[in-house]
Amino acid sequence: MPCTPKKTVARMIHSGNDYLIAVKRNQPTLFEQLQTQFEHVPAPSVDSQTEPTRDRQTQRTVSILDRVADIDPQWVGVQRIIRVERVGTRADRPLTETMFYISSLTLDAAEFAQRIRQHWHIENRLHWVKDVILQGDRSPLCDGHAPANFAVVRTMSLNLFRHHGSDSITQGLRRLAHDIRRSFPFFNRSALLR
Repeated sequence: MPCTPKKTVARMIHSGNDYLIAVKRNQPTLFEQLQTQFEHVPAPSVDSQTEPTRDRQTQRTVSILDRVADIDPQWVGVQRIIRVERVGTRADRPLTETMFYISSLTLDAAEFAQRIRQHWHIENRLHWVKDVILQGDRSPLCDGHAPANFAVVRTMSLNLFRHHGSDSITQGLRRLAHDIRRSFPFFNRSALLR
């Protein structure tokens, strides 16, 4: 039986866990319901932060609704609906983005803002790097244990680059890719030449 998002959240709640899930447009009914609720009900909890980084300036406004209505009861455990609005510039171009989340947690806007930022920190420093920079998404490996084995190798590589102080994995690749002794200083030279 295929696992759907509704069944997944039900399993999370029944196992004693909580969730904070982004609602994308591939869930059109739920997405529209959340959008409509924020248009008709004022948010009791709002947190706004401005962040200047490199080539972007972003203001994030996180709004929470604690009265959840008109949502399919199969979305088990929904306690809060969250809207994150990002407005600013990226590479001198205007940026406007609105995302919605559902959660079984009962946090305020500032706490949800922190958790959502932590998620994106992991996404940007781990998943995106493995998928794009280390080309995990383009890998032709699909038989047997090869995909899992190469995922482990990519993770080890990422850890080596971070261990050697590379914030930029691309620069780490250039610096360490052809220098095994620099990558693994604990190997002695005579062992490598055997």
